[in-house]
Amino acid sequence: MENIENIKAFGGWLSRYRHLSSSCNCEMTFSVYLPPQAQSARVPSVYWLSGLTCSDDNFRSKAGAERYAAELGLALIIPDTSPRGDGVADAEDRYDLGQGAGFYVDATAEPWAAHYHMYTYVTRELPALVESSFPLMNGVRAVSGHSMGGHGALICALKNPGMYRSVSAFAPIANPVVCPWGEGCFSAYLGSDRARWEAYDATCLIESGARPGPLLVDQGSADGFLAEQLLPEHLQAACKTHGVDIRLRMQEGYDHSYYFIATFIGEHLAHHAEHLR
Repeated sequence: MENIENIKAFGGWLSRYRHLSSSCNCEMTFSVYLPPQAQSARVPSVYWLSGLTCSDDNFRSKAGAERYAAELGLALIIPDTSPRGDGVADAEDRYDLGQGAGFYVDATAEPWAAHYHMYTYVTRELPALVESSFPLMNGVRAVSGHSMGGHGALICALKNPGMYRSVSAFAPIANPVVCPWGEGCFSAYLGSDRARWEAYDATCLIESGARPGPLLVDQGSADGFLAEQLLPEHLQAACKTHGVDIRLRMQEGYDHSYYFIATFIGEHLAHHAEHLR
């Protein structure tokens, strides 16, 4: 790893690193916030997965999460949303495909298969790297995210029972196999076999028997993407049918922005802290 930035915040350190990823076959960048408690003991970690068009910088600079993480003694692990670089495939005319839009899948179709392995990166490579390099409690982790990253958080927890002690999401893309964003990306990254798509869909995974711990989901009622892209009612219905504990909170008047995330991120981190103790 190459350390490329360090900022002191709330008694801890917000740092950024660059490294050569074996799963994505390119250089990847991620950020880590270590709370002041990490100076004397190992701490649990919360992985944050960001949404379309974002990098690791959006969450760390807009959500205000470091203050709460410092109070609760939580490390924040913040990966990028896709592989990047001159040799990495991209769709320059689209914001919802290619660089900045990795969708947390392992691509199998060309030209994406060479680099777009974000699922393996965030569930295997990155945890192994950070837990061997920083004062983190091995295996004591939670996951959360927003929009495309909320989808990522849900599927990472659903596909890996026991890997995360808790999971939460802000405005997740809850049923991507039947929304335009998901259909557009899954057909490109995974090909035409819809069974491969369903393996990365939280609603489909629950319908197929996946059983996470309790789910905390916040959704703004004024979110412009709610009706067409996010479909939280599909996830809620699947959870109800299959006996999965979900707390879906419709937050009146909130939109899809980081103002929404900043308003409730403290509650989400407190939720994770309870499960990580």
